[in-house]
Amino acid sequence: MTYGKWVGREIRAADRLDEALAARWLATFDLPTPRPAIMPQGVHFVLCTPDAPTSALGTDGHPARDESEDSFLPPFPMPRRMWASSAIEFIAPIAIGAVIERTSRVASIKEKTGGSGKLAFVDVEHETHANGTLSVRETQTLVYRDAAEPDAALTPPEPKEGTFDKSAWHTVRALTPDPRLLFRYSALTFNTHRIHYDAPYARGVERYRGLVVHGPLTASLLLQLAAGKLSENRLREFTFRGVSPAIAGDLLFLAMRDSDDGFELGAFAADGRQVMKAQASL
Repeated sequence: MTYGKWVGREIRAADRLDEALAARWLATFDLPTPRPAIMPQGVHFVLCTPDAPTSALGTDGHPARDESEDSFLPPFPMPRRMWASSAIEFIAPIAIGAVIERTSRVASIKEKTGGSGKLAFVDVEHETHANGTLSVRETQTLVYRDAAEPDAALTPPEPKEGTFDKSAWHTVRALTPDPRLLFRYSALTFNTHRIHYDAPYARGVERYRGLVVHGPLTASLLLQLAAGKLSENRLREFTFRGVSPAIAGDLLFLAMRDSDDGFELGAFAADGRQVMKAQASL
């Protein structure tokens, strides 16, 4: 089956960043209420979230896909889905109380075969407007993969000998994402992907060592690291790419340093395994 007819499909969604949603987002990250009421960068991830009925969810918790005109994404036979990367342009800040409109468009679809089997890459372009002003432009890359073998080794492996080298970075923060943080972020984003809250499913079906920390959650923590160094809403561009899963309960290092093009950021496991790569500019 070819999937070219999905390229160009669009969906539109509306939302409002009301005080209650803003308070829940800030509480999730232990952040104070901003004065003035301009929210930090990264809040757009929890706006215009998918609202598929529970009966329309697939086994993994994502909205099921089919061949109908109403299916925004194609019905790839590969069941495992991953948010692989995003390229984000921050154009204007988003204030508490703003009326939100988002247009999402399937920009490209590519199929490949790799060492882990068949892969499908989907680029989705999002434009988020707040009170009629274009605020965030993002290209998100999704990856669909074959099912894991029942006896496949758990990923990532248990931490090895070695440590993360803090001396190579200008700013470092250490934290341990736990299931409470993952649960809250899943609730904020209305994300029912079971790898984030259902440990038996994550281990037994998708063969992860534990609950998987959301990619945009890690990206949001890196954005907050940058804000602590540069002040809020200073970044113009931010790109991130998942390298390896971060697991709930494992120590995670967030790091930032100057680069020729702006700033390099990364997330690392305690043994130095890189979890996420990111770049930012003012």
